[in-house]
Amino acid sequence: MRLTLALWTCVLICATPRDVSAWHRLPAGAPTWATQEPAAIRGITVGPIESSQQPGRGYGTPYTETLLDELASRGVNWISVTPFGRIWSLSSTEVLLDFEAPYEDNRRGLAEIVAQAHRRSIRVLLIPHLWVETGGWRGEMNPGSDARWLAYQESYRHFVLAWAKDAGRWGVDAFSIGVECKSWSGRFAPYWHSLIADVRARFPGLLTYSANWDEVENVIFWDHLDLIGVNAFYPLADQDDAAYKQYVDHARSALDNLRETAQTLEMPALLVEVGYTTRRNAAVKPWLWPDDMQNVVIDEWEQARALTALIEAAARQEWIAGVFIWRYYANLDDVSQEAEWGFSPHGKLAERAFEAIYGQRWAADPPPFTY
Repeated sequence: MRLTLALWTCVLICATPRDVSAWHRLPAGAPTWATQEPAAIRGITVGPIESSQQPGRGYGTPYTETLLDELASRGVNWISVTPFGRIWSLSSTEVLLDFEAPYEDNRRGLAEIVAQAHRRSIRVLLIPHLWVETGGWRGEMNPGSDARWLAYQESYRHFVLAWAKDAGRWGVDAFSIGVECKSWSGRFAPYWHSLIADVRARFPGLLTYSANWDEVENVIFWDHLDLIGVNAFYPLADQDDAAYKQYVDHARSALDNLRETAQTLEMPALLVEVGYTTRRNAAVKPWLWPDDMQNVVIDEWEQARALTALIEAAARQEWIAGVFIWRYYANLDDVSQEAEWGFSPHGKLAERAFEAIYGQRWAADPPPFTY
């Protein structure tokens, strides 16, 4: 990590002189959120109902009206929404926009949920997400040859810019240019810089990127964005049945490492995804997907204490703009999207835990506390 940060320092100091802060919508400096915004981000990711067999239950329906009222009552002031593109495999080159429904249908739903949120004074982060049809983690994308990388990047550009244009038209408040592109976020600098410039031409709001927690230090385009975005599925223990103090210590240690990057780049950070499943020892390997688990021991207390450890640690840092908890679904009562031991905190101890934290003053809130 020291080498990476040293290289960043060299880039910022030794490169052709320019005003680095000119790239940003926020002033330079990690603890700048409170000087520009009315409150720290107390966010929830809202997932779509990912099934064409359930029409009328996704984004922009009466179900999301009910959901947003519920979230607002629990202190939520931001949501993130995740329109998906789909790609066949980790070596494919074409991103398709018709995930679970025609693209135009998805657009209409997204436009309406943005309007629904804004009517409730809830702000919106839009994150174009990527679904791999045949399985595998998007962070391991590898089309193979130089020519296939170019084809993939052009298709990815089309995907991101389509949603950036819509986000600008709908008055979305913030936009992520990607999610967990770990296999290529540390290279192809000219491509990324060009893509970000094209996004800014279409979208006037804040920009971030949703880096995996172990990817952050290798991303080469942070200084072209406004917020350092992290999918913060940090492990909070090294072994099963750890004490809560270990969770707290690991959370603080993870954020200490992130602080160094934020200070080097003089940018605030945002925990774009924070989530722990509802199972025993969920904080040991929190990235494990619920659908792949068998013989699970359900444990609401484990989910609640893991979320509490990380969110409370983040709330004490003025350089962290806020968090988004992963995740609720468009229909509060839907149980088809994930198992009972999944990430959703709805109706569980974790819901009461985050509501209590969301009602407290955070370090990134401007004085006096206005939320």
